[in-house]
Amino acid sequence: MVLRFLLINTLTFTSFVFPQESRRDFDAELDYQSEAIDKVRKEIEKTRRRIKSEKQKEKSTARRLSNIDKEMSLTDKLYTQLKHELGKTETEIDKLSKVIQANERQLEILRGRYTARVVQMYRKGTLSDIEKLLSSTSWRQAVYRAKYMGIISDIDQKTQNKIKSLLIDIGKQRIGLESSYRNKVRLKKDQEKSKVTLRKSRKKRQHELDKIRKNQSELTKYLEEKQAGMQELESLLKKVRRDKSSYDRADRIRKQQAALKTQTFGKLKGQLPWPATGRVVKRFGRTWNSERKTTTDNPGIDIKGKPGSPIRSVIGGIITIITYIRGYGTTIIIDHGGGFYTVYSHVTNVETNEESEVQAGDIIAYMGDVGSIDGSKLHFEIWGHGQKLNPEKWLMKR
Repeated sequence: MVLRFLLINTLTFTSFVFPQESRRDFDAELDYQSEAIDKVRKEIEKTRRRIKSEKQKEKSTARRLSNIDKEMSLTDKLYTQLKHELGKTETEIDKLSKVIQANERQLEILRGRYTARVVQMYRKGTLSDIEKLLSSTSWRQAVYRAKYMGIISDIDQKTQNKIKSLLIDIGKQRIGLESSYRNKVRLKKDQEKSKVTLRKSRKKRQHELDKIRKNQSELTKYLEEKQAGMQELESLLKKVRRDKSSYDRADRIRKQQAALKTQTFGKLKGQLPWPATGRVVKRFGRTWNSERKTTTDNPGIDIKGKPGSPIRSVIGGIITIITYIRGYGTTIIIDHGGGFYTVYSHVTNVETNEESEVQAGDIIAYMGDVGSIDGSKLHFEIWGHGQKLNPEKWLMKR
């Protein structure tokens, strides 16, 4: 019974002590998120300085709109990262609270057992160890008593050590909990600031947008901005294809396809699910706009939909790029392996991170209007082996 008591105490104690490895993982993730947030904040400040500078130089309305769009995209990215960090912090607070409660319950059990042991010894009276041994009626009893007293003494000492250890652990965990609470309050304040900034930016954007829609000259300049953005996107995709890390991604994608038993992108022509709900308002290739009397080249398709409706990955892959591109707003590029990539632009409230794995149907963002003068829509592209492909030939008929 004594040995069983000791074993139970040891097992119970070790199962409740807060896992240090988990704490280290959380701290590392928090550091990574903090660095990412600081980076976005610096980029926002840089964009604001440029907006101020270009305003003084009387740049075109189209350029001002592009700058506002970039600031909105970055602010939205900051908001999303703050939300992600806040979620992890709240999970950590919940976990720490449960661990502290469990350790406090264990502490009470140990204290109760130790108190009962002391009270029992007091009631029975305390004989010295030598008296107990001398009062033995046989040498067998003397040996047994000596062994028993050694075990009891050892248990008492270990119980005391466990109580001390639990008190130290609870103290450390409480400090961690207080720190997490402070972090949560700070993140919520930062989130509110981001919301206010976005609201102000939307008002400024609408003002500049009205100017563009009324002025043919400004509209032409805006289309030039979009053309520059198209070239920027093409350069980005070329860089992604040449990137050394593409080999690592290819291996990860092959493993993902094997685990999920999914087909490769190249075998799914005409079978891919649509990335968003809505109607196609601009098709692939060169199109003539009779209202604006302009011919434009569209490297993908534009799907008009409800603001905030979900954008989904059409097939599994790895998020390679999340960035702002002139005329396209916040843009996500997914590597699907085998030289195939999909591009999602004008999105908002991004739900994923670079290098994250996604599966077909996963929500990666929501429909927005940043980079668009036609309201909320998704600009969707498919690239295969460096070539722009017509998305409608790869998506399911509907």
